[in-house]
Amino acid sequence: MNRLKSGLAVGAIALATAVASVGATWAEDLPRGDAQELGFDPERLARMDATFGALIDKGMTPGAVIMVIRDGQIAHLSTMGKRTPDGEAMTEDTLFRIYSMTKPITTVAAMMLVEEGKLILDAPVATYLPAFKDLKVATGEKDADGNAMTRPAEGTMTVLDLMRHTSGLTYGFFGAGPARDAYNAADVGSQDNTAIEQANLLASLPLEHDPGTTWEYSRATDVLGAVVETVSGESLEEFMKDRIFEPLGMMDTAFYIDDEADFARIAEPFDEHAQLGDRGVFDPRERKPNQSGGGGLMSTVHDYSKFAQMMLNGGEFNGTRLLSPKTVQLMTSDHTAEIEQGKYYLPGPGYGFGLGYAVRLEDGNAPSFGTEGEFNWGGAAGTAYYTDPQEDMIALLMIQSPANRGPLRLIFRNLVYPTIADSRADD
Repeated sequence: MNRLKSGLAVGAIALATAVASVGATWAEDLPRGDAQELGFDPERLARMDATFGALIDKGMTPGAVIMVIRDGQIAHLSTMGKRTPDGEAMTEDTLFRIYSMTKPITTVAAMMLVEEGKLILDAPVATYLPAFKDLKVATGEKDADGNAMTRPAEGTMTVLDLMRHTSGLTYGFFGAGPARDAYNAADVGSQDNTAIEQANLLASLPLEHDPGTTWEYSRATDVLGAVVETVSGESLEEFMKDRIFEPLGMMDTAFYIDDEADFARIAEPFDEHAQLGDRGVFDPRERKPNQSGGGGLMSTVHDYSKFAQMMLNGGEFNGTRLLSPKTVQLMTSDHTAEIEQGKYYLPGPGYGFGLGYAVRLEDGNAPSFGTEGEFNWGGAAGTAYYTDPQEDMIALLMIQSPANRGPLRLIFRNLVYPTIADSRADD
């Protein structure tokens, strides 16, 4: 495949770039190419920046970093606005809360263990976390004390269910219902619980659905992170650092920012746009016990581009292979054909869901530009990334604006695709 060849071809160049940047605070491992030679219209790229800059001027987000990659090269990279509402100008090494863009990374960690025979996709979650043995489902009614009434769950929650959001779990910070109310009452989102403690707490609370029946966005990937810890014998942070971040050169990606010298690089939203449910955005400057596999990482556009390129390359980057191409194929294929869509089907029309990713099912039947086989996910503070294998393209948006993430992502997506002047999809 062209993208596999292109990824290997740029490896030597990228390695040289990394070596040249030793001692810097960040490593720009993807080489920069010429946008026009890579098949983009320079005028339309400029229009994209101007349009997004106008949204920043309107106060929808303090600033943004935009990156477009093709053939393993950076075709376009722009910084605009400010890191913080009253701070310095946005820069390429700015640190962003990527929230649920952590989910694909946690899923890759788990799939590495699957490849090693240490984790089985259709094994019950209780095999690794015994607290999940006897689960209950909320009936939709409450008892006289206001507690959710439950019944025994039908079916078994599997590791695959955790990866594709069919576990029966939910989130408590949006929507309503007895299971969500129980999450909020138990404060399952507390950063004072370790991943395993949080998973055990979730197991004691009612499910929203029977396992394996319904796609419902949830804390399933947090539980998957706890499974990775149990199987590997390492904390999720240690596993990711040793097995993913250091091999890929993602030296600025972590659950917490420990070095005070890096605090100034952290992007912040406007106060009025910062709420996520009853909480504001988390503070990465203060280390807590929790390492959320579903939404806890900080990263930069350059770091995440390496992870994204690894996936587009079929599991390899700069000569380092994390996954087999067949594993990436499994992750980026639809696994929800027989699954009911829940209250909030975040992949949206025209999309199924793989393992950690929304997956486009066809060119049409979606209210946004894209190509069959494109896969993507984003984060609650507004970061997002899209990978289009047919176009050999990756598009990254890094912002911090929880309140405006929906419209900003859609506008970005619909600005990026029209910049393509030379489509590869029909080759």
